[in-house]
Amino acid sequence: MKYQRGVSLSGLIIWGVVLALVGILAAKVVPEVLDFYKIKKIVASTAINAEGKTVAEIRRLYEQYAYVDGITTITPADLDVYKEGGSVVIAFAYEKRIPLFYNISLLIDFQGASSQRLRGE
Repeated sequence: MKYQRGVSLSGLIIWGVVLALVGILAAKVVPEVLDFYKIKKIVASTAINAEGKTVAEIRRLYEQYAYVDGITTITPADLDVYKEGGSVVIAFAYEKRIPLFYNISLLIDFQGASSQRLRGE
């Protein structure tokens, strides 16, 4: 006797819905994560070029880099600039609320710094 193999129509529909929901979630989250990594790269570049500059000059330098990359999520006023061990460290933190559907949204806390250690750890 031969047994049938494969997926039933109802199983195919259920897996299709699951894959569609995962795809929608990825389409909404991936751009925000890419923005975070752009901001992190900009902050690291700013910190490298910040030696011997005032806080206002550092913020202006960040603003120029952010303008080129089209970053509006973090403004220069949102940066925490301080010295640690003789080098300039630039830290940032922000929340991003991503609406999914109806009244359900996803909240992601992003934080980063130009050095390996984050402030407050």
